[in-house]
Amino acid sequence: MFYIYVLYSVKFDRMYVGMTINCEHRLRQHNSGKTQSTKAFMPWIIIHKEEYLTREEARDRERYLKSAAGRRWRRKHLNLAAWRN
Repeated sequence: MFYIYVLYSVKFDRMYVGMTINCEHRLRQHNSGKTQSTKAFMPWIIIHKEEYLTREEARDRERYLKSAAGRRWRRKHLNLAAWRN
């Protein structure tokens, strides 16, 4: 199984989209500062994840969520107000 995940940094009000085979392990990597692109915005929480059978399906969805249309989808479908406080 492959997972697409959306992380959210409450402190910086930012989202990050990624792909993995183990969401919990990947979240620990992001929050330990081992990922260059996310280390400045720690801590992160997983606010959304989707499961796919193949890497290709997961990669296609990841690309979409990182596109302009995908950013609109995230704003519309992921309730960030619930995570902000």
